[in-house]
Amino acid sequence: MAALKPDVKAFIVQALACFDTPSQVVESVQKEFDLKITRQQVESHDPNKASGKALAAKWVELFNDTRARFQTEIADIPIANKAYRLRTLDRMMTKAESMRNMALAATLIEQAAKECGDAYTNRQKVEHSSPDGSMTPKPTVIQLLPVEPKS
Repeated sequence: MAALKPDVKAFIVQALACFDTPSQVVESVQKEFDLKITRQQVESHDPNKASGKALAAKWVELFNDTRARFQTEIADIPIANKAYRLRTLDRMMTKAESMRNMALAATLIEQAAKECGDAYTNRQKVEHSSPDGSMTPKPTVIQLLPVEPKS
């Protein structure tokens, strides 16, 4: 079995640090580098596995740095972003509507409303204390404005 090049090793270590399974990494390496490797080769690059205990310090450091970044920088993951989720739900709803799947469209609209914070419910939001500090609930005032029709 030939030794892996440093760029392949870095790819494997970073994928494992991002919680990809060894099987997912094998598939990714095949696609990215057109290289066939085994799950055992992948596992040997995970310092948290017994087979990865002899991993060189630079790879362990890369793993730990990548894992720390991955766990703290969720903004880099599109689905963790509310706007991305809403945009995706909008595309899905439009597609469901065009397929005349109204049940799915309604479910997607409800999901989008939930993303926006209970906008789909008829619950009245109240403050638990008034400006004078008393605990008398004060209802939220909603003002409806007329909308000019589009020509």
